[in-house]
Amino acid sequence: QVQLVESGGGLVQAGGSLRLSCTASGRTFSSYAMGWFRQAPGKGREFVAIINKSGGSTYYADSVKGRFTISRDNAKYTMYLQMNSLKPEDTAVYSCAACRIYSTDYDRYDYWGQGTQVTVSS
Repeated sequence: QVQLVESGGGLVQAGGSLRLSCTASGRTFSSYAMGWFRQAPGKGREFVAIINKSGGSTYYADSVKGRFTISRDNAKYTMYLQMNSLKPEDTAVYSCAACRIYSTDYDRYDYWGQGTQVTVSS
């Protein structure tokens, strides 16, 4: 069992930055690829970014490529999402998730955090 807790969300103006963190319980953190997903009001869950178990490989949705950076520190059981040049359309609840394989499909993820709200004002 892996428990995930996100932090770092909040309200920011367009063009600003936020860094989200996702901290995992247990020592199996490095056994999982980790992903970020988001869900805006009235919309479905959207893949944002993924990082592999070692942190050596990452992949981003086109909508965030060049603006967001995913990283992880396995020694601290923590994953990060650095979000720069934020836009109003980035407003959503952001959730981290753990997956035994490297996948962008949310159905393949085994564990989820509760989510953190990110609101970008224009």
